[in-house]
Amino acid sequence: MGRGDIELDSNKPYDKDDAYDVDVPNTAHQISSDSWFQVAFILTTGINSAYVLGYSGTIMVPLGWIGGVVGLILATIISLYANALIAYLHEHGGQRHIRYRDLAGYIYGKKAYSLTWALQYVNLFMINTGYIILAGSALKATYVLFKDDDMLKLPYCIVMAGFVCAIFAICIPHLSALGIWLGFSTVFSLIYIVIAFVLSLKDGLQSPPRDYNLPEDGVSKIFTIIGASANLVFAFNTGMLPEIQATIRQPVVKNMMKALYFQFTVGVLPLYLVTFTGYWAYGSSTTVYLLNSVNGPIWVKALANISAFLQSVIALHIFASPMYEFLDTRYEIKGSALNVKNMSFRIGVRGGYLAFNTFVSAFLPFLGDFMSLTGAISTFPLTFILANHMYLKAKQNKLSSSQKLWHWLNICFFAIMSLVAAISAIRLIAVDSKTYHVFADL
Repeated sequence: MGRGDIELDSNKPYDKDDAYDVDVPNTAHQISSDSWFQVAFILTTGINSAYVLGYSGTIMVPLGWIGGVVGLILATIISLYANALIAYLHEHGGQRHIRYRDLAGYIYGKKAYSLTWALQYVNLFMINTGYIILAGSALKATYVLFKDDDMLKLPYCIVMAGFVCAIFAICIPHLSALGIWLGFSTVFSLIYIVIAFVLSLKDGLQSPPRDYNLPEDGVSKIFTIIGASANLVFAFNTGMLPEIQATIRQPVVKNMMKALYFQFTVGVLPLYLVTFTGYWAYGSSTTVYLLNSVNGPIWVKALANISAFLQSVIALHIFASPMYEFLDTRYEIKGSALNVKNMSFRIGVRGGYLAFNTFVSAFLPFLGDFMSLTGAISTFPLTFILANHMYLKAKQNKLSSSQKLWHWLNICFFAIMSLVAAISAIRLIAVDSKTYHVFADL
């Protein structure tokens, strides 16, 4: 991993006196049931979701060719390293930690358990908000292809998208139950990625030279670059790695590393392809939703948009699953998914959760700003700051002075990045709120 300080020794005996006594509930969902390949597809679904249609506009336009390409490659390497740290701690102390907060609680205590859960909840809520905005935007883009009467506005599309997401959440009881839906998700991803790539390539070959200059100057340019840096880490990180690793079969660490290597090699290629091609084709005028920039047959663009909509519904379920697991475990929702009590619970609780999520999505439908804010206030702390510090604390007696220094440098650097990125993202949302308005029809 570049530093040689990760050891596959996480299932060695550990002195329980060194751990904190945190009450960890059993889960109502399935664990240890999935192959590493299925888990790899869950991870790949996350990074190749419809969010990839926005990276040309939200990452490449603010950073340019050098900053965007170098930034994406560095973010890939750093993200693999940080996720590997978490993966190797999954069996720390001789027991499995199937939730991010369980691992933090075991290492730090009850306050860290609660803080980690709060950060993770914010992270996943913001990601889910983005998916509903994406799904609504895809519906709106489809409608605009056939009608120009402006009757179907974005907030209406977001409400429809939220309703479909709720139906899917009610029908799929837990993460492992996705099964064949992961195959559909892969097909949907390939459809909109291939279409976006081919149409962008065609437009780029037929268009005159593009302007690749950074669109802003002065203070605004600095804030925009910082926000794009937050989008870089948002692109590759889930903030729920232990929950995904909990579904994998033994040996959990070895199999999880296989899944991570797949995610960060084969899995990132479609993301790179569509991001770089989109920016090459349209330059600094690339939109935050690439399918709004491409030119081509209406039915082809409609197919891409519908695929993006359907894939967003499936991907949202992955990122909402920790909340569903928490609620199902808390209220002992076990047994058959078709049981009247279980079905009623999912309708009321999951439906209510997604209804609130949908309201927030329609209220502030600024996708790029949400990506920046999510990366700043939760992805940076969860995936980079906490991962490095937990590994440092858990392995402190096994690390050399240079290895400890390496982890502290990571912690300090990403803490600074998290702070400045949060300030930048809040500023962007404030600016956009003035430019547009709540319930905006973007």
